[in-house]
Amino acid sequence: MFSGAQISLYPMADDFVSVIMAALTGLDPWREALRIETDDISTLLVGPPEVLFAAMRDLFVRAAQTGVHCVLSAAVSRGCPGEPDDPICMAQGGFARDLALPDRIAAARANVGLAAVTGQDVAAQFSLYPLGEGPHMDEIYGCIDFLKASGTFDRSKNFCTRLRGDAGPVFATLCEAFTNFGTVAGHVVLDVTVSANSPSAR
Repeated sequence: MFSGAQISLYPMADDFVSVIMAALTGLDPWREALRIETDDISTLLVGPPEVLFAAMRDLFVRAAQTGVHCVLSAAVSRGCPGEPDDPICMAQGGFARDLALPDRIAAARANVGLAAVTGQDVAAQFSLYPLGEGPHMDEIYGCIDFLKASGTFDRSKNFCTRLRGDAGPVFATLCEAFTNFGTVAGHVVLDVTVSANSPSAR
């Protein structure tokens, strides 16, 4: 199943180029497991879901650790019927999508509890879109139940859910929402915004 993300990183600094270039080194450990294509708008990451979110986490943490206000915007997709299957996207994590919804919620919560701590506090908001045929609202409500028990839930907002905490558990929460909710073979999309060091928070 094809899975990938179109990502854009926005450091709010005069020397934004140097922040972005330094942040790109966060992708180095993941390059062999990803296909990466960059243009003047965004960078495409194609690969297994657990690698996509780990790579986004490391990229964003490198940028945020400079102390400048940084925002990551991402459209993450799996199972798009317009994309061919790609062997590089084969999941390695043994995701629980074949389990009943209550068991998927429990498995997702347990996986977030195992996430490594990075030391970088972030805020995020995202929306989950299970597309195609299927019990969409059951999956969305199940995801909401998981989020409220994830340890990263901040609050519900119009059209999205807000998360807060260390970047490790926050990106793990996003990964679990992406992989465990929506039908196994269905098209699922996340619309994600992550922020760190915002002056508004102060």
